[in-house]
Amino acid sequence: MKQKQPSAVKRILSIRGMGGALTAFAGFIIIYLVFGLINNQVFTGNNIMNLLRSMAKYLIIGIGQSYILITGNIDLSLGSVVGMSAMLSATLMCAGVNPIVAILITLVCCLVIGVINGFLVGKCQLPPFIATLGTMFVARGIAYMVNGNRNTDAISSGIGQEAANVFQNFFYYGKTLGIYNAFWIAIVLFIIFFFLLQKTRTGRHIYAVGSNIEAAKLSGVNVVATITKTYLVSAFCACVVGLILCGQANMGNMEAGNTYEMYAVATGVIGGISPLGGTGLLLGTLAGAAVWQTLENGLNMIGAQVGIQRLVIGIIVVLAVLLDVVVRRGVFKKKAV
Repeated sequence: MKQKQPSAVKRILSIRGMGGALTAFAGFIIIYLVFGLINNQVFTGNNIMNLLRSMAKYLIIGIGQSYILITGNIDLSLGSVVGMSAMLSATLMCAGVNPIVAILITLVCCLVIGVINGFLVGKCQLPPFIATLGTMFVARGIAYMVNGNRNTDAISSGIGQEAANVFQNFFYYGKTLGIYNAFWIAIVLFIIFFFLLQKTRTGRHIYAVGSNIEAAKLSGVNVVATITKTYLVSAFCACVVGLILCGQANMGNMEAGNTYEMYAVATGVIGGISPLGGTGLLLGTLAGAAVWQTLENGLNMIGAQVGIQRLVIGIIVVLAVLLDVVVRRGVFKKKAV
């Protein structure tokens, strides 16, 4: 007798990590509506456009950190690489280097940090917290040293106002189809990395390493290469966010990206990416970025103090991790029966 096929809804809900992603999306809708009812300025087109642009950087760093969290690791250097990217690119452009060349040099330097992280965690088997804590200080030190322990001048002072405007418009101020380019950059990267994670062998290996690293080794997965690839993704995403911040400020700031590594963790965890590894979807990261930015935006719109904003977001992150732990324990008990 032919078995009845599960419905499309059940198949979608059965995808690992989909529950967390849908919960985050539902949370985003509720939070947005609540803030909108309190202050209807939240619903204005101008606020929505600014919200999307601000969300872009959280989504991009969230993608990088999510790749690493799925393997059961963490990247504490991400925020410092953001700062290094902003300072390197701005310093080069202030020296008159062509923006495209400056971007390529900055990207290579950021990817070197990613390779080092992958080597330390994957090959040397250092705890990711310790390894990336070290490279966090290294990257931030480079950000300070590259321009003699001071912020850069305006990038237009080196490459000219026209070239500076092109750079700034591409990464931050310009619009395409009425939406800021920063958001389009984030969406393009989201689509690319979503496809890589869900539809390629590398993506399957990333989940395998996070689920059971020993079983992954026995299955022929190159664990070192897989872990290194995730840190390269994180470094790449951090580089892009650094360029966005450089474009936003028209200069390099030594403190750019400060604490962004924690924002990235929060974005992923809120969206159902498990910090214990092996579970999560980038759809959840997208939802987590929306939740995070909507909370920031809404709390600002109703005049909440910065301390209250951090308190609320911190509680949400803890609850998201607690929910993940509870769900996992329930799954394990069910299997043991």
